[in-house]
Amino acid sequence: MKQKKRIPIIHLILQERIEEKIFLIRGHKIMLDRDLAKLYGVETKYLNRQVKRNIQRFPQEFMFHLSVEEKNELVTNWHRFKTMKHSSTLPYAFTEYGALMLANVLKSSRAIKMSIAIIRTFIKLREIAVTHKDLQQKIEAMERKYDKQFKVVFEAIGKLLTPPEKSKRRIGF
Repeated sequence: MKQKKRIPIIHLILQERIEEKIFLIRGHKIMLDRDLAKLYGVETKYLNRQVKRNIQRFPQEFMFHLSVEEKNELVTNWHRFKTMKHSSTLPYAFTEYGALMLANVLKSSRAIKMSIAIIRTFIKLREIAVTHKDLQQKIEAMERKYDKQFKVVFEAIGKLLTPPEKSKRRIGF
């Protein structure tokens, strides 16, 4: 019997911290520059400066600026972004590939360790999404297969649940 590999509690806490910083914007799972800077242990302005110096490493599918509307939606829905409300600069949004590329740009041991943790979290989220989609497809297939067989049962149950019609009797003479 195979034993499950135990994941240290520190990794689970870190993974949860990372998961809460991942958003779905424009159909991509992204992390904002400010959240990545905190995880990597650098200031946001330093992270953005390194990105600008190495902009050729960050094509559109790795990183993009949020629109004003997207920034305002984050500020409205998440209390932790209230400091972005009056900022004139739009934050960068990094996909998982961009987060990995940041480790190469920042070149610190903490950045490398954090990028590995971030990539593992993105992979876990992708696996959950695939599992969910597979389960949904199996349920739909079962519904199609058994719909005809149980149609009679559902009709009978429906008849039992509807109250019988009362005949209108005349009261009095």
